[in-house]
Amino acid sequence: MIAVSAPVAASAAPNGNKSPRTAIRVERLWQRYGSIEAVRGIDLTVAEGEIFGLIGPDGAGKTSTFQVLAGVREATSGKVEVFGQPAREARSHTGYLTQTFSLYPDLSVAENIRYIGELRRVAPGEIEKRSLQYLRMFDMDRFADRLVGKLSGGMKQKLALVCALVPAPRILVLDEPTTGVDPVSRREFWDTLTHLAADGLTILVATPYLDEAERCNRVALIYQGQINQEGTPAELRASLHAQRLELRTANLEQAEQILLASSGPDREILDVQRFGDRLDLLVPDPDRAERFLEKELGSAGLAGFEFRIDEPTLENAFVATLRRLGEEVHAEPFPGRHEHRDLRGQIAIGAKDLHMQFGSFTAVKSFSLEIKYGEIYGLLGANGAGKTTVIKILCGLLEPTRGEMQLAGEHGSLRSQTVRQRIGYMSQSFSLYDDLSIEENLDFSAGVYLVNGEEREEKKRWVLSFSGLEGKQDQVIGSLPGGWKQRVALGAAILHEPSVLFLDEPTSGVDPLARRAFWQVISRLADLGAAILVTTHYLEEAEQCNRVGFMVAGELVAEGSPTAIKSAQPGHLIEFIVDQPQRAADLLKKDMPGWRVSLFGERLHVVTDEEAEPGRQRIAKKLEADGIRVVSAREGQFSLEDVFISVVEQARQQGRVAAED
Repeated sequence: MIAVSAPVAASAAPNGNKSPRTAIRVERLWQRYGSIEAVRGIDLTVAEGEIFGLIGPDGAGKTSTFQVLAGVREATSGKVEVFGQPAREARSHTGYLTQTFSLYPDLSVAENIRYIGELRRVAPGEIEKRSLQYLRMFDMDRFADRLVGKLSGGMKQKLALVCALVPAPRILVLDEPTTGVDPVSRREFWDTLTHLAADGLTILVATPYLDEAERCNRVALIYQGQINQEGTPAELRASLHAQRLELRTANLEQAEQILLASSGPDREILDVQRFGDRLDLLVPDPDRAERFLEKELGSAGLAGFEFRIDEPTLENAFVATLRRLGEEVHAEPFPGRHEHRDLRGQIAIGAKDLHMQFGSFTAVKSFSLEIKYGEIYGLLGANGAGKTTVIKILCGLLEPTRGEMQLAGEHGSLRSQTVRQRIGYMSQSFSLYDDLSIEENLDFSAGVYLVNGEEREEKKRWVLSFSGLEGKQDQVIGSLPGGWKQRVALGAAILHEPSVLFLDEPTSGVDPLARRAFWQVISRLADLGAAILVTTHYLEEAEQCNRVGFMVAGELVAEGSPTAIKSAQPGHLIEFIVDQPQRAADLLKKDMPGWRVSLFGERLHVVTDEEAEPGRQRIAKKLEADGIRVVSAREGQFSLEDVFISVVEQARQQGRVAAED
């Protein structure tokens, strides 16, 4: 830790305001749907200019709460006020972004904005003025005439935010606004939110990505319709009274089983989470934990382990709180009957010099890859980088313009019946039929892959248990929330125990506890010998892959284990806590590229090419010369997202990829 200046008490007000006005007041809010109590007597106060995060598992009551706050739905009972008015009467002050977004794909960008503006009774001149202002803010003004259906996912998200801002709301309610958005667009989106909050806009956001929740001024955890914990991200992390150990050892599978058996409340190991090249352990006392590890792992022949100590994450706090409330990961072991361990070390997925041309557009170029059985490989890239195209080529759905391929022991043609029986594929858009029931979907998948008899029934029972949908097999898929659809879709993709599995953003929109369950299953399949190719926009979960590759503009530009890729990143990351975080970020961005400066609530991350101490001193001096007090500073670890954004931004500077195209 590099400390400078004496710590100061954190202000209760966001953005340095001493006495902020109350923007939202909620007292004893209840929301019932027949016999279902979605929200059960919550109290909430949000200050003007605050970014307030509402986090919780699927079905916790987040969307129901937001619908009442936005004035879309009347509360069953309770008091909900927006700037002193009932929420229904204050709708003109509120912008609301739903999970599905109300954009019209057959209208242009400008036409969508104009429609929303006129619907909200904004004067035509103001619509034009504000739309130009916000489109420029998002670098989208040159796309005003493009049809929305032809925009990338990140651009659609930005447009939806523009539409919500055109009526000039004082409150902005965002329900999982960045699901499916790539890391670069996600960071740009949040940079915009922090600027809007600094200008006085009050923002409420629900997100399944807890690295995003770190950017909020305060966070509340809602579970079964009740708020169980509330505070700043730092307060929630500190409430664990624990540290996080990153443990590296030769046999992660064996170490995980040993430590899981010895973990639990009031023990030396509170929690164990497996990543691609390490285990994360939550421990109350690192020194005692080290002695415990030496004893337990040493007796199993795993004495040559390494570890480093770091602070816990907000996700650690989230999971620990849910466990105290009785919620657990659905972790019934996958009933594997057909292991592929004998194939370990052999190439399962291979590509050499792949090219894919669509007319004059080159989607994939000079792409080469080898993935072995028993390996989890993460293919990462911004929207439009070519990931989905590569997956479709590798699993035989698209013929490449040129290049050599290998899949499940076959070369050349990948469309034989033998190959198709060996692979599983879960697409972004769900490989399920919305008008069929859960059971009908599972029966269809089992029939296609010739899974019959007792094994079919066993696998179906497992999918229902894994999904938390026991007894609901007759429910129509189209009626399920996104997180539950994803769980059923994963189950359907692995019913036949494929030796090669393609997962295209499998956990998009899934809450952190369910995401753990997904990765336990994925790791179990890899332990059984399956080769797994995963894409994800949530780079914290990409750490659970054995190796990752970064795609930029159709090319593979970096590859290696998560630790190796982060270690190879040049420069140093300095984390500052300052009394005026937004002003500090804006000041530093005047002299350095924007991607080098990121704001996470009260914490400011700055990437410098200097050595850590000289860089810390220079930046601290610059901030203090401008009247910004530096509370503390320390060198931090690069995240995989930091590295990814650095790689993409450097490629942009070299002209290899446009900011948006």
